[in-house]
Amino acid sequence: MRYDTQPKASHFVDGAYLEDSAGREMEVIYPASGAVIARLHEATDAVIEKALVSARRAQAEWAALKPVERGRVLRRAADLMRERNRALSELESCDTGKPLSETLYVDATSGADALEYFGGLAGALTGEHVPLGADWGYTIREPLGVCVGLGAWNYPTQIACWKGAPALACGNAMVFKPSETTPLCALKVAEILHEAGAPAGLYNVVQGAGRVGAALVGDARVDKVSLTGSVPTGRKVYAAAADGMKHVTMELGGKSPLVIFDDADLENAVGGAILGNFYSSGQVCSNGTRVFVQKGIKEAFLQRLVERIGQAKIGDPMDEATNFGPMVSEAQRGIVMGYIAQGKDEGARLVCGGEALERDGFYVAPTVFADVTDDMVIAREEIFGPVMAVLDFEDEDEVIARANDTPYGLSAGVFTSDLARGHRVIGRLQAGSCFINSYNDAPVELPFGGAKMSGVGRENAKVAIEHYSQLKSVYVRMGDVEAPF
Repeated sequence: MRYDTQPKASHFVDGAYLEDSAGREMEVIYPASGAVIARLHEATDAVIEKALVSARRAQAEWAALKPVERGRVLRRAADLMRERNRALSELESCDTGKPLSETLYVDATSGADALEYFGGLAGALTGEHVPLGADWGYTIREPLGVCVGLGAWNYPTQIACWKGAPALACGNAMVFKPSETTPLCALKVAEILHEAGAPAGLYNVVQGAGRVGAALVGDARVDKVSLTGSVPTGRKVYAAAADGMKHVTMELGGKSPLVIFDDADLENAVGGAILGNFYSSGQVCSNGTRVFVQKGIKEAFLQRLVERIGQAKIGDPMDEATNFGPMVSEAQRGIVMGYIAQGKDEGARLVCGGEALERDGFYVAPTVFADVTDDMVIAREEIFGPVMAVLDFEDEDEVIARANDTPYGLSAGVFTSDLARGHRVIGRLQAGSCFINSYNDAPVELPFGGAKMSGVGRENAKVAIEHYSQLKSVYVRMGDVEAPF
């Protein structure tokens, strides 16, 4: 690697980098080569304890500030992230293998958007006056306390900010555990927040795998848990949090439908399918990996799709001409190749791709299966890789029923030139984050989250405030109290 990826220490706790070499060693692997680019240590019990103690102390100090003062810190952090976007993007590419052509425009920038947005909201988080005849009442919006964030490996910088920004805006502290696969980026988020004026201990980052996450979730000093991850992990974390009656946000996986009607603009529909299956090499939870194409344009769609996939620039993530990178890890590549083998065995028609690329790193070719049926494994299970399943359909009612026949409900998309139909179909699809004539847009101004097994709660937008704060109601009697005795 030509970039210095080794952090000053494994953890960022109480306003400074912290090392404890007694923790299990964690190797950070560069997905484009397989080389070890950093070595960190998993958080010991002592590190976890220091993180929680300092978070409790800092949270009290932070909550005592005027909300507008908290907002200024978040907005300063957003400015710093934008100033350092190049360095942060390079680190994101080293951590995840995503090409710079993506990370320069999506990752740290979207994290900065979240910090700026919630920094602007902080001063507006007020309660309300409630008239009650001669008496009256009022509400106060209060922080929850210490929040734990558990991150996924596909968007480490963005997720660290999506969870941290609303938590801090509401007056909470955050202890964030990144995925052990991509541990580097969150350290920079914590460093920037502290530099911007956040009290020491307000945003701590501790490293590790499931043991560390379980210790944080199960600690009585933690008031809220927010996870981005798989459904199996979400079940375990949700159950553990429920044992302590903790507030939760679960942003989990999906097997989302993308419905393309035969009156859709073909070029835009193909573009949407590419964004919903191959951006970040398919490692996006909201991806529309079940692509339902109306029979009248199925073959034209497949032909144009293959032509455009052939224009993908697969290569070094640090080359800005590259627009398709590797899987995040060797293990994830193995999972994806296993699903590709199942697709072949089940009789789906392999249109393109289907192989691991013979080069250093963990690359899988963009893969498209056609003639996929609803009962095939590749149409039922989340693959989290560059594998598109194309299913054909005849009419609207049929495709809605089939699209909803899944335990997931994260996202859904529709391409059609009939906007009335677009709104009608989206209204009937069981999903939380939806798109009409587009796919995978995620501005901070719109809520993001799923239905059914895809999670509970929402990230981003004003509604996120509801998930990182609580209301206190106060009744004020203006006259005498009447009692029976």
